[in-house]
Amino acid sequence: MKCILLTIVFTIFLTGCGLETLTIEDYYKNDLEDVSEIEIFDGSNGSSRATTNKEEIMSFIKEVKDIKFIPDEDQSERDGFLYSITFYEGDKATLQFGLNQIGDNYYNTEPDIEPIIEELFNSMSVQD
Repeated sequence: MKCILLTIVFTIFLTGCGLETLTIEDYYKNDLEDVSEIEIFDGSNGSSRATTNKEEIMSFIKEVKDIKFIPDEDQSERDGFLYSITFYEGDKATLQFGLNQIGDNYYNTEPDIEPIIEELFNSMSVQD
């Protein structure tokens, strides 16, 4: 009887914890229009660039807000990253994500988010 109960509980747990396809707009808890700074960190060389230009920020958000983050079947931990993106409202970091990761979960993006991130990163000023 305990074995059946454990199986039911485990099945309910797995069903309730499934990852869903989401967008930045779905994931972001605040209003995306309140983002006042975007910082991008290049994991390959350690350089960081940021912008507080509202037009640049809103243009970037418009490009990425509807990109689908589709859960990767392989959720095993990984090392390293190409880019890490952080949204700020004032001095407070409100969201940090990577090309294929939000929080502790891994995703594939559709369409590919990398060229959009790379384009913004290359247009930004280097931070000290």
